[in-house]
Amino acid sequence: MSGILDHLSIGFGVAFSWTNILVAAIGSFFGTMVGVLPGLGPINGVAMLIPIAFAMNLPPETALILLAAVYVGAEYGGRITSILLNVPGEASAIMTTLDGYPLARQGLANVALSLSAWSAFFGALVSVVGIILLAPMLAKWALAFGPAEYFVLMIFAFCCLTSLLGKQPVKGVLAAMIGLSISVIGVDANSGVYRYTFESVHLADGIDFVVVVIALFAVSEMLEMLEKVMAGHSVEVKSSGRKLFNLKELAFTWWSVVRSAFVGFGVGVLPGAGASVAAAVAYSQEKRIIEAKDPDAKFGRGDMRGLVAPEAAATASAIGSFVPMLTLGVPGSGTTAVMMGALTLYNITPGPVLFESKPELVWGLIASLFVANVLLFIMNVPMVRVFSKVLSVPGWLMVPGILCISYIGVYAINAGTFDLLLVVGIGALGYLLRKFGVPMAPLVLGVVLGNMMEQNLRRALSITDGNVSVLFGSPVAIALWTAAAAVVIVPQVLRRMRRAKRVAAEPV
Repeated sequence: MSGILDHLSIGFGVAFSWTNILVAAIGSFFGTMVGVLPGLGPINGVAMLIPIAFAMNLPPETALILLAAVYVGAEYGGRITSILLNVPGEASAIMTTLDGYPLARQGLANVALSLSAWSAFFGALVSVVGIILLAPMLAKWALAFGPAEYFVLMIFAFCCLTSLLGKQPVKGVLAAMIGLSISVIGVDANSGVYRYTFESVHLADGIDFVVVVIALFAVSEMLEMLEKVMAGHSVEVKSSGRKLFNLKELAFTWWSVVRSAFVGFGVGVLPGAGASVAAAVAYSQEKRIIEAKDPDAKFGRGDMRGLVAPEAAATASAIGSFVPMLTLGVPGSGTTAVMMGALTLYNITPGPVLFESKPELVWGLIASLFVANVLLFIMNVPMVRVFSKVLSVPGWLMVPGILCISYIGVYAINAGTFDLLLVVGIGALGYLLRKFGVPMAPLVLGVVLGNMMEQNLRRALSITDGNVSVLFGSPVAIALWTAAAAVVIVPQVLRRMRRAKRVAAEPV
């Protein structure tokens, strides 16, 4: 314990220098703005600042603090448009739209924004403490995950989707299949074969995730809004007048925040799993736990517990992804992979030796993650009312405004007009799917997880010359298969038991 305290004293000595506090504040603000803009996300935000940090000759610990603050800030910022406009700022914010946007439409935008800021802060706090106490042990645990285990983890994530499918599972499965189909478009990385490109050179690299998200959420949402305006319905949103959540709402969501923070940290430690997987698993876990006790819970219609769960998990996962980067030299997410590239510019190689050779960098980063999250919480909560003013913008101005911002984000990916046309086509498809009651979350998660799932399956099978038994060959894989089966079967059994009990209780 004394060793940990000694390391923390080094870390906070670095983090509390005026230069690093200023850098953390600037990075946090910039990251929040990056998260708000659909299409940018933390990877682009971090990538944009690497050449600037290097050109300014910042010390390596200061540069890493700046990039980490941008990363965490983007996770915070992604929730703002998710809650207010149903447009996820980045991948992990998809699950936030399910209950955050309905809360905003009910006039609780301020409460939803402040609750999400609090739950993200708590998730970050759990992760920072987890890194301090458990990093070496968790690094060994992460090594137990090979390609086969990651494939089964993705299967488990898809099985968790069953709790998001409501009373029409066929439509949910259809949505997930459409998402998986989109994820396989483009050149096969292993064989070089063109798949479902219809001889179009524009589809050779596949369909970018940002294009799908903006089309399915921004464009289809705007089409629904226009439909309401054309039908003479008002799209105005009432305001509750309250700036923050109250103690009753804090108590109501407390255990959801706690459980989801630990789930997010556990998923974040796994290299490559990502915050989007953590958010999906945490949301489905909460939905299952709460609906088992309260079948009338309003998940998907504005339940505060459905808002805080993905927020706590996503931020906890984002910070947890630093564990494999620092301890194993393996990126825990796409963003930490970019940050590892930044460290190579300083001739620093992440890994176990880093804790001994550069303690001021490692522990300075860990301490600054805590400082950055405190700054973000202080920054974001007073800004809640400012952010919620977006909802008071008249519909005739909001619709073209959101579409302009979204299209700028799409154009910035490849600087090509084909992506803009693709957004229109997929957005129209999304609008029709919504009219038929097909949920969007499984579709988008299919796009997110599909590529990772395929690559890990093929790696696992190539290692064993196609022997499928590798997928069941380790205790971790068996545990994940068991958990995947349980999340599908147990809710069905409980539902039938409740129905049988209800029928038995009815008078003859």
